Amino acid sequence: MHDLLPSLPGSISNVLESIPYFMPEIYLAILFVVVLVTDLLFGRDSEKLCRIIACGGILLVIHRDFQQSPLLLSVLQANGHFFFTEMLLLTRTAINFKLVIDALAFILLLYFEWDNRLTRHPKGLSDLYTIVIASVFGMHLMVMAVNLLSVYLSIEMVSIASYLMVAYRSENAFSTEAGLKYVLFGAASSAIMLFGISLLYAFTGSLNLFTGNIVIGLMQVNPVAVSFVLILVFIGIGFKLSFVPVHFWVPDVYQGAPTPVTAWLSTLPKIAGFALLLNFLRPFIFFTNWTAFDFRFFLAIIGIITMIAGNFAAVLQKNVKRMLAYSSIGHTGFALMAVVTFSSTGFSALIYYLAAYAIANIGALALATWFANETGAEDLNGYKGLGLKYPAASVCFVIVLVSLAGLPVTAGFTGKLVVFSAVYSFYQHVHNPLLLILMITGALTTVVSLFYYIKIPLNLFLKRSDVPANPVIKSQYIIILSISICFLIILLGIFPNLLLDYL
Repeated sequence: MHDLLPSLPGSISNVLESIPYFMPEIYLAILFVVVLVTDLLFGRDSEKLCRIIACGGILLVIHRDFQQSPLLLSVLQANGHFFFTEMLLLTRTAINFKLVIDALAFILLLYFEWDNRLTRHPKGLSDLYTIVIASVFGMHLMVMAVNLLSVYLSIEMVSIASYLMVAYRSENAFSTEAGLKYVLFGAASSAIMLFGISLLYAFTGSLNLFTGNIVIGLMQVNPVAVSFVLILVFIGIGFKLSFVPVHFWVPDVYQGAPTPVTAWLSTLPKIAGFALLLNFLRPFIFFTNWTAFDFRFFLAIIGIITMIAGNFAAVLQKNVKRMLAYSSIGHTGFALMAVVTFSSTGFSALIYYLAAYAIANIGALALATWFANETGAEDLNGYKGLGLKYPAASVCFVIVLVSLAGLPVTAGFTGKLVVFSAVYSFYQHVHNPLLLILMITGALTTVVSLFYYIKIPLNLFLKRSDVPANPVIKSQYIIILSISICFLIILLGIFPNLLLDYL
C-alpha cells in the first residue's frame, strides 16, 4: 500500500486530465442513472417519461460528440489522444463512429414504442430504455478501446445488454429461446476470446495494443502460435460482426427477438464491432516488419466466404426477418472489403457504407413491424397483394430494399461504390490477386442479393391474395419514420458528399 502512495497524485492527475475527452460517456452514465431512477419512482407509468428523457439525453450526447473534434485539434494530436492511462484512444474516426451510433440509437429509441407486440409486454418499456442507454455506453467504449482489458469489458457490457434485449419478451417462448441461444453462443465466444487475450498477455507481458510490447513481443513467438492466438481473439470480435463461421446464432436470434431489437442488433453492435476491429488491427498494420500473421489474407478470405454464405442462404428464406438476418451477414462480408485496404480512404468508405446500410436496414425492419401490426404478415406469402392496399408503406419498402441491394440512386449504391473504389485504388498499388477476387465476389453477390430483395416487391405488387386485409392497429408513426428514412437514403444517394466530406 505504501508503495502505491507516491504514484497516487499522478494517477489522480491523469484521471482529471482525461475527463474532457470522456464527456459524452459521462453524459451517458448520468442519463442511465436518470432513466433508471425515473423508472423506479414512477413504475409502470414512467414509460413515456423514460422515453422522452432517453431521447433528449441522446441528443445531448450527440452534441458532446460534435464538440470532441475541436478538442482534438486544440491539443494538436491528429492521430488521436490516449487517456485514462492509455486504456482508451480518441481519434477522428472514433468520433465519427460515435456520431453514427448515437444518431441511430436516437432513431431506434423512437421506434421501440411503435411495435405492438413489444408494447404489450406487461412490464412496459422503461427497463428496455435503461438497457439501451447502457448498451450505447458500452459501444462508446468499444469504439475507443485500445487495451485488451478495456476491449473485453466493453464487449461484455454490450453483450449482456443485448442478451437482456433479445429475451425482453419473457412471456414469449420464441423470444426466450432466442435469448438462450444468444447467451450460449455469446458465452462461448467470450470465453474463447478471453483465452486468446490471456495467451497474448502470456506471450508479450502487455495488454496495451499501441504503447505496450504486444507487436514486438509476438514477433519473437512461433508464427503458428501467434496465428492461433489471434484467431481466438477474432472469434470474439467476429461474434459481434456476425461473419462466418461465428454467424450461426444470427438467423434464430434475429427472428425470435422483437423486431425493434432485431433492428438494434443488426446495426449498432455491428458498427461498434467494426470500430473495435480497426483499433485492434492498427498497431499491426503500421508495424512495417510484421510477418507473423497475414491479416489481409485472413480478412479477405473471411469476407469472401461471408458474402457467399450470407447472400445465398438469404435466397432460400421465406420469413422476412430471417431473410434480413442472412442479408446482414452478407453486408458484413462486403464491409470487410473496406477493412482489407488498411487505408484512411477505406476506413472512411467503411463508415459511410455502414451508415447507409444501417439506415436502410432499420427502415426495412420498421416496415416489417408496420405490416405485422396491420396485417399480421411475417412471411413473404403474407405480403401478397398488399402493395395497392397500403401504397405508402409498400413504396417505402421498395426504396429501402433498393438501397440495401445497392442500386442507384440511393445511399446504398454510393456506399458500395466508395467501397469498390477504395479497394480498386489499393489494388492498383499492390496488384494483389486476392483483392481482385474480393471485388468480383462483392459484385456477384450484389447481383445474387437482387433475387431475394425483389421477392418483397414481387409479392406486394404482382401477386394477389385471396384473404382480405384486416387492419388492426394503425401505426402512422412508422410510416412517417419510413418516409423520412427514404428521403435521407435518396438525399445521400444524390449528394453523398454531405456525409463523405465530414468523414
